[in-house]
Amino acid sequence: MQNSVKDLIVWRKAMDVVKDIYLTARNLPESERFGLASQLCRAAVSIPSNIAEGAKRGTKKEFVHFLHIASGSAAEAETQLILVSRLYPNVTLGDVLTKLSEVQKMLAGLIRVKG
Repeated sequence: MQNSVKDLIVWRKAMDVVKDIYLTARNLPESERFGLASQLCRAAVSIPSNIAEGAKRGTKKEFVHFLHIASGSAAEAETQLILVSRLYPNVTLGDVLTKLSEVQKMLAGLIRVKG
């Protein structure tokens, strides 16, 4: 497929989203440390992780399967970020939702092309 998962723009952008989400999660109340913050970070990490795993599987079918999983994780993270904005309006999300939306669109396009 490609030389390295690091060559995939969608993987690089997903990694940026993870960083932004971790920074956002740090601003949540301590009471959310093992709740929403933890869940949000796990969903975020799952996005580039599944892109990477699928890229290394070796077949288009498996790659697309893992891209679907990454897309599901992105939807999960989006839902959790919206929840953060509703529960904690003082927590600034910056442009993380915009970046996440871009990753979701790129995943959908890649699934269409590879599938």
